[in-house]
Amino acid sequence: MTRFAAILLVLATLCAAAAAPLRYVSQRSDKAYLREGPSYAHKVLWVYRHRGYPFAVTAGFDTWRRVRAADGTVGWMAAAMLTDQRTVLVTGKGRAKIYAKPDGGKLTALADPGAVARLTACTINACHIRGEDVDGWISKARIWGVGADEVFSKIP
Repeated sequence: MTRFAAILLVLATLCAAAAAPLRYVSQRSDKAYLREGPSYAHKVLWVYRHRGYPFAVTAGFDTWRRVRAADGTVGWMAAAMLTDQRTVLVTGKGRAKIYAKPDGGKLTALADPGAVARLTACTINACHIRGEDVDGWISKARIWGVGADEVFSKIP
């Protein structure tokens, strides 16, 4: 195979992967490296040091995933550093309210921006999350790591 043909094959693979629907994953370990390309030879752009941190997968190549973080940072991460366990990141200013029911009800907790929690279910407007001493529903407008139209009763 010529070098040109190999480059075309790689580009075709990346384009096909980019057309796949967006999916969310989370960081498997306490430390994961975001690289500028899909190999260990590529420069490290960022080191993430938070197990469970959510990422959106935008493409894949071999054992690598191109991911986007909540702040828009994009790069490549080894698939072994990621898990399909769903988590969300609390966003916005000030503490986010967490309620007993999806449509409100009793206020059960407050979550600081930057907090990471496990995702268990979502309605059109709110998601059920679990974390340290937290179990309740939070507005989708205050989290990152779930699609705006995603609705499910349990994580598959």
